[in-house]
Amino acid sequence: MDFVELEAVEGLRWSWNSWPVTSKSELIIPLSIMCTPLMQAQATELPLLPYDPLLCTRCGAVLNPYARLDYQSRIWHCPFCSQRNPFPRSIADTNLPAELFPTYTTVEYSPSSSSFLPPGIGPAFVFVVDISTSEDELRLLKNELLLLLHHLPDNAFVALVTIDSMVYLHDLRYSHCSRLVIFHGERQFSSNQIRKFLNTSRPHQLHLGQTPPVPKQGFLLPITECEFSITAAIEDIHSTCNIRSGSRPPRSTGAAISIALGLLECCLINTGSRIMLFTSGPATLGPGLVVDSDLRHSIRTHHDIFNGQARHHAKSCSFYKQISKRLSDGSVILDLFACSLDQVGAAELREPVERSGGFMILADSFESDQFRKCLRHLFKRDDEGYLKMNFDATIEIVTTKDVKICGALGPCVSLRKKNSLVSDAEVGQGGTCMWKLNTLTDRTCIAFFFQVNDEQKIQPGSAFLVQFITRYRQGNMGLRKRVTTAARRWVANHSTDIAAGFDQEAAASVMARLAILRAETCYARDVIRWLDDTLIRFTSKFGDYVPEDPSSFRLSSNFSLYPQFMFHLRRSQFIDVCNTTPDETAYFRLMLNREGVVGSLIMIQPTLFQYSFDGPPVPVLLDIRSISPDSILLFDSFFHVVIHYGSKIAQWKKLGYERDPNHENFRKLLEAPELDAEQLVAERVPVPKIIRCDQYSSQARFLLAKLNPSVTQNSTYTDGSDIIFTDDLSLQVFLDQLQVLAVQG
Repeated sequence: MDFVELEAVEGLRWSWNSWPVTSKSELIIPLSIMCTPLMQAQATELPLLPYDPLLCTRCGAVLNPYARLDYQSRIWHCPFCSQRNPFPRSIADTNLPAELFPTYTTVEYSPSSSSFLPPGIGPAFVFVVDISTSEDELRLLKNELLLLLHHLPDNAFVALVTIDSMVYLHDLRYSHCSRLVIFHGERQFSSNQIRKFLNTSRPHQLHLGQTPPVPKQGFLLPITECEFSITAAIEDIHSTCNIRSGSRPPRSTGAAISIALGLLECCLINTGSRIMLFTSGPATLGPGLVVDSDLRHSIRTHHDIFNGQARHHAKSCSFYKQISKRLSDGSVILDLFACSLDQVGAAELREPVERSGGFMILADSFESDQFRKCLRHLFKRDDEGYLKMNFDATIEIVTTKDVKICGALGPCVSLRKKNSLVSDAEVGQGGTCMWKLNTLTDRTCIAFFFQVNDEQKIQPGSAFLVQFITRYRQGNMGLRKRVTTAARRWVANHSTDIAAGFDQEAAASVMARLAILRAETCYARDVIRWLDDTLIRFTSKFGDYVPEDPSSFRLSSNFSLYPQFMFHLRRSQFIDVCNTTPDETAYFRLMLNREGVVGSLIMIQPTLFQYSFDGPPVPVLLDIRSISPDSILLFDSFFHVVIHYGSKIAQWKKLGYERDPNHENFRKLLEAPELDAEQLVAERVPVPKIIRCDQYSSQARFLLAKLNPSVTQNSTYTDGSDIIFTDDLSLQVFLDQLQVLAVQG
């Protein structure tokens, strides 16, 4: 079974593709689906239907290829709840709509123009700029923002907020002079207070389905009305970074986000908007405070947070949890673009950024490729001139009555919509069959969890269905509805089909999400112990062995890589936070929680290719033995792309052999990994950092930290290999110990 080909059709990866008929058959790894709703966004074969879908009147399922139609009585039988529903005369056995074709298990509906917002109403963007940034960095940021303004479509609304110890909201109605409303950075403002300060009135009573007009005010205006004034306001921004020795610059980041959100709430922009925070340091005052301004107080570490010694962390997280709820209610996305050599408070901001689906970029400077390319990618436009952004999305799941829904892990929020098929055993965002996503891209992936409904008597061999209904608003503010209906079969509890349908790559991605969920409240050693216990029970159940004989232990091919994935996961930066800051950990976990199976696997077990004179590049083991003096390695960990030159290659480079016409092959050898690295960088957002290093150089640590330490300072036989100085277990020792424990039953 080719799971990658199935994913290309359905946008789904199932940890188990055959489900046992009762929950008593413990699979250890949960029944789960990694769903990428818009995976086929670029697919031309995806049918686009210019009408509203036919819904079941009882369960809300959409007409699909598994429905049974009675053309005589013009009735279709819902395959989920068996409800009889009428269908229009336009459907006949000689005139089937696309959603009934067996090959179209995924279709997209683009209803009539009534689903569009009135002309001139578009997405809103609130730029929140930290002016406590140094003048040089601020100049680079201003250039990028000015360039960005020219790429906005005419229907976009814009607002500008600047922050230091105060929060400055710019009135964009005045082009001949600057007018600001100033808020104290240490205060927390409610939406009603902001409405009073800005003197914006509530709209009159609206009819059902009517879009509220944007109230008359000068702070959030269409770009066509204020392009000159916002350009002038950005050009006039200057750094206020004039700090005393021994203190940090004043920043009221939390108050600024709250005021920007309050502005959007006052203006009733709830169909798609972004708050884009550009900062270069942590909040030092007001709500969301990260660290005191006095440099004698160091910024919190993981050790401080776990031991309750981070004075402001819990209070700031509580504040941002409230912000996250308001963001979800208003369909607002929060983006964090942090360019600094130190921490900026991303750990506290993680929840609102992750739950709203926003970008988080941690870079060294506003001049870096990571920042500039990501910002420009975000504002790409389609052929019609609209932004390639999606807003205000929901995902609803409908299942047959033998399946219960447990929850979801990813950039989504539970809408607490319950029915009889929602399980009481919640996982992540649970207690619902519908989730809210403030934005959605063709890479956004949500992990959904299920369980067998033991109240139903299920027959082996019978089919069950799961339908994903994704509603979202495109950059042109038109509504779309994508429907994917997938079917799988029930099998007996001890059937060999269970093992045959195991997708070890999807399972590793699911377990990684569960591990980082557990890591939020547990110490790393407890998470590693849980992963180890789970792996031992799993291999003990599905391995083939003679009890108490480790040498007899075998795993079939579709299980064999799973222990290796777990080995790399347990020593990854997602679990072991020893050498990372809380901000870096927040960023890594946020990205893992939204990437699909392929991206997640690269994060867990990076890829390694070797380039040499012997032939084309070949994949090699992620092992210290793969390093050799006369080869080049291309290492991809998703966040970093490392080009590692062996010692001989590095020496030849220093001598300039690639410039000698007699060494054309050497020049081509050097070019090959560079071209492949550029391709990797071009296809990925956020853009990974390219690191070029020589063997034994300090930058080589990015590669060495991820390699299997098969040869260490304690090894008796090295065979000329490099050595990693570590006390970590090697993969072989880990697998040997696993076999010993698994055969004990």
